[in-house]
Amino acid sequence: MIEHRPHIYGVIGEFEKPEQLVHAATKIREAGYRYYECYTPFPVEGMPEAMAMRRNDVPLITLIGGLIGGLGGFGFQYWVNVYAYPLNIAGRPLNSWPAFIPVTFELTILCASLSAVFGMLALNGLPQPHHPIFNAHRFRHASADRFLRLHPGARQKVPSRGDGPLSARARRPSRFRGA
Repeated sequence: MIEHRPHIYGVIGEFEKPEQLVHAATKIREAGYRYYECYTPFPVEGMPEAMAMRRNDVPLITLIGGLIGGLGGFGFQYWVNVYAYPLNIAGRPLNSWPAFIPVTFELTILCASLSAVFGMLALNGLPQPHHPIFNAHRFRHASADRFLRLHPGARQKVPSRGDGPLSARARRPSRFRGA
């Protein structure tokens, strides 16, 4: 009979202090690893620099969404008042742009905020109701009092236990099985 075993998703290193995690992240980046994650109970100063995280694209997505909303709102009102259903009321011009400002402003804010939310969700790969690290027994401590780093094994070669300068610093490096 063949026994089915879940694959090993990666290697977790657990640290007691944030400075140890920042040091480990710096060493991992210097060793040439690009795909790893760090989990902390609070924001750690210096972690984005240690992980060499790049600037995200959410501000650009928000700007593009706001411009599309503003131009779309103004363009639609212009089209309706000038081409689709022109009304000459009291001799005012058909393109009375001051009357278009409230709707244009509201659509700018609406489209910018919606594009920011959905852009952030898309760039973060969310919603992700389950991640294989949730199967790790010690992961619940990442939201309370421990600092964890995860090396996914599917994306890169995972160093074996005892290799490199990180093995002595990690309190409990462990392999865990994904779902």
